[in-house]
Amino acid sequence: MKRSFLVTTILWLGCFAVHSQTLETMQQSIDYRTYIEWVWQQNLGYAAEKLNVSVAAAEVKAARIFNDPAISVEYADNDDRRIQMGRSVSVELSRTFSLGKRSAGIGLAESEKALAEALLEDYFHILRAEASLAYLETIKQSELYRVKESSYESIRRLAEGDSIKYALGKITYTDAVQSKLEAGMVYNDLMQAQTELYNSYSSLGLWTGVFSHDTLYCPVGRLKMNNRAFDTEQLLQTALTNRADLTAIMKSTEVAQKTLKVVKRERNPDIDWAVGYNFNTEVRNEIAPAPKFKGITVGLSVPLKFSNLNRGAVRAAEYRMRQAEINYRQAELEVQTSVMQSLRRYLSLQEQVKQYDEGLLENAKLVIEGKIYSYDRGEISLLEVLDARRTYDELHASYIETSFSCAAALIELERNAGIWDIIVE
Repeated sequence: MKRSFLVTTILWLGCFAVHSQTLETMQQSIDYRTYIEWVWQQNLGYAAEKLNVSVAAAEVKAARIFNDPAISVEYADNDDRRIQMGRSVSVELSRTFSLGKRSAGIGLAESEKALAEALLEDYFHILRAEASLAYLETIKQSELYRVKESSYESIRRLAEGDSIKYALGKITYTDAVQSKLEAGMVYNDLMQAQTELYNSYSSLGLWTGVFSHDTLYCPVGRLKMNNRAFDTEQLLQTALTNRADLTAIMKSTEVAQKTLKVVKRERNPDIDWAVGYNFNTEVRNEIAPAPKFKGITVGLSVPLKFSNLNRGAVRAAEYRMRQAEINYRQAELEVQTSVMQSLRRYLSLQEQVKQYDEGLLENAKLVIEGKIYSYDRGEISLLEVLDARRTYDELHASYIETSFSCAAALIELERNAGIWDIIVE
């Protein structure tokens, strides 16, 4: 029975190891620089956003058109056949002149194009930061998976050793079964971590615009980045100067100003100008004869703009302009606040990572190694080993999570400050 238990345990644990290896063949490495380049070139959301700039450029071109002239031709027959009153033909060319409206419309369209470009820049800054977080999230999942894998390998070797000890009569059947069950539970955790890792690999396609059902693109690099030191005053000034969303809000203020100008120009009268030529044939009627003659007409039509007494549209545009200016000042406050908050968070996480690097994780590893050594000598129980292993795994996972949070805080800080020099190596 003991020999059968030993063979069964080894085969059972070996099947786990083989299964965990079969999924490793569907991976292809991708470095951070290539990944961000793919995001810039192929992200579908960014491609759609770029069309807003193209639309705005087309609207600038459309705003440059002039009012079309109109031509009219009239023919009149004054019952010439019966009473010989003659015939006439007239041609008129007319055009409407909108005083100042075209130039105001062009200015508004150009401001809206500048706003679209600023919004596109802001969109890419946000996209780049979020795509970088997704890249680091996948690296984090990969490192958590390796923790689970290391834990499983340790428990698996422990279970194999316990099955041998049981076969030799050194431990009880209960202890051998318990270590085997523990290995099975850890294996299930490993499979769950593997699923989350592969799903994280797949999610990168949402950022790169690349989908493949048989290939998983695996980020390379580490979570831990070099510590950065920032000058607070310079950071705040850089944020106010470089933030793309602030630029967009400033452009919104300019759009509001140009809109007010358009509204005021719309109150200008449209002047209709016309010039005409007419030709009349001879009137041979005995009562009112007349020779044939030609005539030229010139006309000017100016509307009486009583509607301008209503200034509601102008006031609404003025309020929108003031609103845009207030929104810009509010945005400046929000930018400064977000920079300070993200800076404090980054510095705090720097200190937390430092605690792990200064021996916390290494000491936990020494403890688990000592527990395993003592267990092999029969000095402690299996439960003590398992507790030490869980403590080490939790501490290691916490270190990975903290390192990820620190890297994410740096990304958020640089995005809030309007700078970018993130490198994942």
